[in-house]
Amino acid sequence: MTSSSSPSQAAQSAFAQNDPENLRADALMEEDVAWSFEIDGERDGDQFDRSDRAALRRVAGLSTELEDVTEVEYRQLRLERVVLVGVWTTGTARDAENSLAELAALAETAGALVLDGVIQRRDKPDAATYIGSGKANELRDIVLESGADTVICDGELSPGQLIHLEDVVKVKVIDRTALILDIFAQHAKSREGKAQVALAQMQYMLPRLRGWGQSLSRQMGGGKGGGLATRGPGETKIETDRRRIREKMAKMRREIAEMKTGREIKRQERRRNKVPSVAIAGYTNAGKSSLLNRLTGAGVLVENALFATLDPTVRRAETPSGRLYTLADTVGFVRHLPHHLVEAFRSTMEEVGDSDLILHVVDGSHPAPEEQLAAVREVIRDVGATKVPEIVVINKADAADPLTLQRLLRIEKRSIAVSARSGQGIEELLALIDNELPRPSVEIEALVPYTHGKLVARAHTEGEVISEEHTPEGTLLKARVHEELAADLAPYVPAATA
Repeated sequence: MTSSSSPSQAAQSAFAQNDPENLRADALMEEDVAWSFEIDGERDGDQFDRSDRAALRRVAGLSTELEDVTEVEYRQLRLERVVLVGVWTTGTARDAENSLAELAALAETAGALVLDGVIQRRDKPDAATYIGSGKANELRDIVLESGADTVICDGELSPGQLIHLEDVVKVKVIDRTALILDIFAQHAKSREGKAQVALAQMQYMLPRLRGWGQSLSRQMGGGKGGGLATRGPGETKIETDRRRIREKMAKMRREIAEMKTGREIKRQERRRNKVPSVAIAGYTNAGKSSLLNRLTGAGVLVENALFATLDPTVRRAETPSGRLYTLADTVGFVRHLPHHLVEAFRSTMEEVGDSDLILHVVDGSHPAPEEQLAAVREVIRDVGATKVPEIVVINKADAADPLTLQRLLRIEKRSIAVSARSGQGIEELLALIDNELPRPSVEIEALVPYTHGKLVARAHTEGEVISEEHTPEGTLLKARVHEELAADLAPYVPAATA
């Protein structure tokens, strides 16, 4: 009988002398990455690449341990000490490390202290423990060595994966979805934002409820007479908890629907007044709030942190030609944004779908801005806003690599490079917004009596005035206006023009 064994001592010695960075990186992945004589015995040479790919890769530079004494005293209250773990299934090693670096930034935003981070290359995540039983034991050793109290996985884990991985590492395990939900819960300020986050948290929690001891005991069944007249076991406490959560979710959905009505009334008022709307969408920490402040002076909180602002802000703005429009700042997006949040924030994200123009803000100084663009466009597709015209605004141009800016400007045909901090490119952006906003469809020339000055005022606010001349008979107005205002101005169109 042939049994599986580990590589020979000579092979192990040769592997130790080789630098893993020099191993062939483009070797094909196979589902069974463990060495065995049956699979590897007849291969050409020692299979070092496969052994290296199956190992946990430690990612350097993720630790946020504070060294300065003053910083340590300032952050004496440490909420969590965490180790990050990711599974690398597709793409390059750099892509996997960028994803884990983003997870480290999310953990810091939530108030955690990142001690270490590891990546394992697999064909697909393990169905039981996410990284496999052997690597889970190695992860447990890393947790014990670093003194961590939490493990954060770079992906959405099933309830079974969470339980099994916790059983091995002996500390709390959370996934990327739970981490983002926690950040949203900390940063939501408005009543609608808090309700949306609470709904998303309950949707996430419902299938992950666990029971211990009394939680699995059954209540007494209820017979017709009550008291001792029982028919059998009633529902367990965990079933009761699930039912209560479903009731709370139904109540929360009703409350969000009522808040959505108020938002829709405001939107209808803007539509009635023919005020164009522009929505700012983009990756978290790309500079959306900074751009809103630069364009309108809104005074929205600006912070170099992920999801610093969640609640949408709508401000009135004016184009260089004097046309009024509204500018709405929306919630930031991130790779693998939890679908619970997309559903819960759908009423807020409708600002994007109902807008006349989207300013898609991307961080030009980010190592992988194309990935940010793809992640945001995926969410825009989810909310049904694919037909809205889009301008790609490459922000932080003063800190970006010139070659990266040139590449993005070449790839994205409708794009512009700006710096919300320094004001670079803002004038050009305002002119571009003016050109891209929908223009009134009817061009009209009318002699409006001075007694009907309201029509002239409406032409200024709702339309685009080309020329205006004051005559003894009234105001000679030439403008582009919407059909409704054109009908009101029709009686004052000179006969020769008509």
